[in-house]
Amino acid sequence: MRWHDGKPFTADDVVFTWTYAADLATAAYTTGSYKDINVEKIDDHTVKVIFKNPTPFWADPFVGSVGQILPKHHFGDYVGAKSREAPGNLKPVGTGPYRFVEFKPGDMIRAERNPDYHVRNQPHFDTLELKGGGDAVSAARAVLQTGEYDYAWNLLVEDEVLKRMETSGKGKVDVTPSGNVEFIILNTTDPWTEVDGERSSVKTKHPTLSDPAVRQAFNLLIDREAIQKFIYGRGGVATASFVNQPSQFKSSKLTYEFDVDKANKILDEAGWKRGADGIREKDGKKLKYVFQTSINAPRQKTQAIIKQACQRAGIEIELKSVTASVFFSSDVGNPDTYSKLYCDMEMYNTTQPQPDPERFLNQCVSWEISTKDNKWLGRNVSRWSDPEADKAYKAAQKELDPVKRTALLIKVGEIFCEANVLVPILSRNIVGGAANNLMADISGWDVTTWNLASWYRS
Repeated sequence: MRWHDGKPFTADDVVFTWTYAADLATAAYTTGSYKDINVEKIDDHTVKVIFKNPTPFWADPFVGSVGQILPKHHFGDYVGAKSREAPGNLKPVGTGPYRFVEFKPGDMIRAERNPDYHVRNQPHFDTLELKGGGDAVSAARAVLQTGEYDYAWNLLVEDEVLKRMETSGKGKVDVTPSGNVEFIILNTTDPWTEVDGERSSVKTKHPTLSDPAVRQAFNLLIDREAIQKFIYGRGGVATASFVNQPSQFKSSKLTYEFDVDKANKILDEAGWKRGADGIREKDGKKLKYVFQTSINAPRQKTQAIIKQACQRAGIEIELKSVTASVFFSSDVGNPDTYSKLYCDMEMYNTTQPQPDPERFLNQCVSWEISTKDNKWLGRNVSRWSDPEADKAYKAAQKELDPVKRTALLIKVGEIFCEANVLVPILSRNIVGGAANNLMADISGWDVTTWNLASWYRS
């Protein structure tokens, strides 16, 4: 195996990738997979990965969506704070089936077949073009209706719209089960009070959502069946569980229901009385919330369904939509990023990149709470924590009996769902659009192009 520039790929590159990503100053998104391990070179084609503790899911470093190896001869001078200056960031050199040709930010990437690819008779195409920008609807149209492109990624589009596009006969919708989940976070900290330069600080309590009864009532006001049937269709399955795939990690204990009358009864019994304006209040505090998500038609329609049900229960919801590039960015200066949670509740899809849910569930541990001190990069965006969840998670990290470990990981998710801090809506499928004659290999546990070398036209 050789790099695209002809240099040999060796264990030195693997060891270098570890040192590069483990350096916190590099700010690699894979830092969590590398900072607590050691990697030793055995020979030119063998490395040894050493973990500090027993590690049941040992295949995290160097594997799957965090497994890209960097060429030492291109990145060796750009470790740490210099990482953003590396030419390889915009002109990548890899070992994959296609070699980089051209990149226009926000527009497109062009690549050509790698004649020295290490798998015989692959890849099957001479050139590759990836088009960026636009939106999910235009991407779907370019494949399913006009046939301009062969594959469209992540089609977060209402299923009825996709079905109408499929009638053109040029393409088909491709659905792959995954561990992803569309869910809502109910903020138990105060997003409207600033403490030490940050809102939604763990030093504060939300004036109304810190009441478990309010969170319980809100969960009853989500019509998951309607959201699945009328919006997502093939794109998702209604769920009450934060972890849904693989099936052995899904809780059999968690259930959901849509019941406005029951929600009203819970709020009545908790002392939240309707005011003259119909909005419930107690001790001068009203059940009025800002509910944010990214700009996308299915999400805005989901917001509207939930808002309507909340009105019937005396809860007022103000809907806020944020441009996806802002909402999902890590810009520390922007107040509208999802990890800051500067609102009462927010909805998004969180991805599970491995079939083992251990790293996915670190969104439920206290040491991963998103704060100003960690530049809001902590995985626990909810800011809520529970000692029992921490205890179960730590035990799962060391438990080598797969049955016992599975039970511990299920418990972590159940604690957060039963507290109605994480409110799952749908177990999300990966939805793409493909030309009728394109044979694409899609995985629910990796990036769409993970096995691009094998794609071919029938």
